Amino acid sequence: MAQAARRLAALAEQVLGAPLPVRLRAWDRSEAGPPGAPVLVVRNRRALRRLLWKPGELGLARAWVAGDLDVEGDLYRALDLLAESIWERDEDTSRRSAPLAALAALRDPHLRAAGKELLKLTGPWVPPSPPVEEARRTTGPLHTLRRDRQAISHHYDVGNAFYEKVLGPSMVYSCAYWEPGATLEDAQSAKLDLVCRKLGLAPGMRLLDVGCGWGSMVLHAAREYGVNAVGITLSEEQAAYARKRIAEAGLTDRVEIRVQDYREISDGPFDAVSSIGMAEHVGRARYAEYAAALHALLKPGGRLLNHQIARRPLKDEEGYQVDEFIDRYVFPDGELAPVGRTVAQLEEAGFEVRDVEALREHYALTLRRWVANLEEHWDACVRLTSPGRARVWRLYMAASALSFERNRIGVNQVLAVRTPGSGDPGLPLRTREWHS
Repeated sequence: MAQAARRLAALAEQVLGAPLPVRLRAWDRSEAGPPGAPVLVVRNRRALRRLLWKPGELGLARAWVAGDLDVEGDLYRALDLLAESIWERDEDTSRRSAPLAALAALRDPHLRAAGKELLKLTGPWVPPSPPVEEARRTTGPLHTLRRDRQAISHHYDVGNAFYEKVLGPSMVYSCAYWEPGATLEDAQSAKLDLVCRKLGLAPGMRLLDVGCGWGSMVLHAAREYGVNAVGITLSEEQAAYARKRIAEAGLTDRVEIRVQDYREISDGPFDAVSSIGMAEHVGRARYAEYAAALHALLKPGGRLLNHQIARRPLKDEEGYQVDEFIDRYVFPDGELAPVGRTVAQLEEAGFEVRDVEALREHYALTLRRWVANLEEHWDACVRLTSPGRARVWRLYMAASALSFERNRIGVNQVLAVRTPGSGDPGLPLRTREWHS
């Protein structure tokens, strides 16, 4: 008699100390759990082996990417229901050392019994290979030039055609700036224009866009504000795409795209610097260097607009750990910092911080549109990348949308000035006039 789902639900209740909040369907077609809830589909026993070998978030992520686990019904609701009982619990316990956590599990008779029952269900106890979409583990110091190039390539060099389907024609990979009734394209154009106004761009100015992506910011700034712009990226695919767009727009005389790291720029100064969705790749160990480098690249009176995702601060900042799923499948070596620390480090580099604007809700709206684009073009996205890569992006963007909505993470635009010795930053007395 088919009963795998009932046995799995009972095991989950033992481990979690509470009923599983979603419904379960197992490989033998059995079901268990609350009727009407989203269904967590365990397609095969390999999913259980992944959890045995890598308990917690990484095992779940590998099973999801490989297609061993799936969700039927509302993915957002399923993730929301699971977050408190699995991911947030895992976050709390992950700060303990692995040996202590393992020892505690061995001493717990309920967990020992659950482990024995799970072993009976798994079949051959052989560790499954990680999905091919998982980033290779790298060694050596974080955020060297070589290692950063590898990390950026993993995330961005998966095919420009795939990103066209997900991001839409704007090809802007950062949060849009929404008004009621706006389309994604309207909102992305509004965000680019907001950045330009905050930077005070005007004809003849020289703009540096750090982490320029597919060139949308430099294109908008050159076309609408008459600046001369340099965009830098570490992605060869992004650079080729951006150069093609610039040529088609007839702006090759005013916009240059380089495959270059911010640490390699030697032809400053610039009137303005934009860094939109790039600083998350910099890392704690390098952030002071990043801030100092951008300060040095600006003319006195020049402005920096730093648009960056932030996490909530921890009581013990030394306990911060990078999310395993994000690190292995999305942004290798990416790190988030609280907005207060970002502001402090910009000031320590010599900047005067003049404005901080939180856009948390805007990113949630943007991510939901990207997920809708991915789901609408699912078959094409799978062909353009792989089933596993498409599944990575669906899970990552949906979970991120919920994290922004629940205030687990945020995103902020920080306007900073290299204020000259005269003390005049060149800003209007009412700085929020750029919203007019």
